[in-house]
Amino acid sequence: MDLRDPVLKDDSLPALVARLTGDAREMAAAELALAKARVANVTTRYKAAVAFFAVAGVLALAALIALLVGLILSLATVIGPGLATLVVVGVVLILATVLGLIGKARLTRKDAA
Repeated sequence: MDLRDPVLKDDSLPALVARLTGDAREMAAAELALAKARVANVTTRYKAAVAFFAVAGVLALAALIALLVGLILSLATVIGPGLATLVVVGVVLILATVLGLIGKARLTRKDAA
């Protein structure tokens, strides 16, 4: 340790404590800035992922609608368009009701961990 170093010239206890607190503040500010940068980076990545999931969900819904329309058109040749629509919509609503009740039961189950 070279005592001629300008940083170590004033080696009184109050000066050292003042330098220590100043350095601690600078370090805390730097750590906070680093944490903010990391959060911003992760947030940006998650925003992009959520956008891709949303587009995938919309496309999957469009495919399901196309499948149901195709099913109605296929059944229409056998039982007529009105009855085919009624049958397909009825089956889909029954399926949606059953799945909704299963979901509700899982939410209200007392032993859920």
